[in-house]
Amino acid sequence: DLPGFGKSEIVAENHTIPLMAEVVNHVLQEENIEQGVMLGHSMGGYVALAFAEKYPNKLKGLVLFHSQAAADNSEAKKNRDRTIEIVKSDHKGFIGTFIPLLFAEENVAKFGIEITQLKTVSEQTSIAGICAALAGMRDRDDHLQLLKLIDIPVFFIVGKQDSRIAMEKILPQLALPKNCEALILDGVGHMGFIESKEITAQAIKHFAERMNIGFFESK
Repeated sequence: DLPGFGKSEIVAENHTIPLMAEVVNHVLQEENIEQGVMLGHSMGGYVALAFAEKYPNKLKGLVLFHSQAAADNSEAKKNRDRTIEIVKSDHKGFIGTFIPLLFAEENVAKFGIEITQLKTVSEQTSIAGICAALAGMRDRDDHLQLLKLIDIPVFFIVGKQDSRIAMEKILPQLALPKNCEALILDGVGHMGFIESKEITAQAIKHFAERMNIGFFESK
């Protein structure tokens, strides 16, 4: 788990994206893992990009799952700050409202059980942990230039009904990497690994296999 989530401790008031990338690298070192394909969902994609920037030789491929490379603009930064205040004032209420919005509108009823489970798990994440992640996303660097220069294959997975990161924002980025492919999912929001589980799992598996590797190789 990234800092502040699951069983991982909070390590700072602001969990910057480079800090989280350092934590991921530390885990890989502890597990004697040298190289592989890295997948990042949403905020995890920001972390994966920061990791790719700092440790390019450790990656054979990069999967951006409902994620993208641009930094927050001024309005998005203000929204992060507003969200931090909402979390501080009504942690549980925020989670109850936020989680269903991650799904395409037509999928909310269909995945009611999964949404309830996500709410339960998310409520265990502390206010400080959520706020530290929001601050890190707010302050993250732009990685569009990295996408232009990156030598490894990049695979975007995009939801047409993603209300968190609009498809229109991601599509221009598909032209940036030298080697890029994309899976565009109709009827899917920000949670393709639930909303389109089989299709996304197979696509990711095939991408990793084309890199002649699993997700990571140990020494």
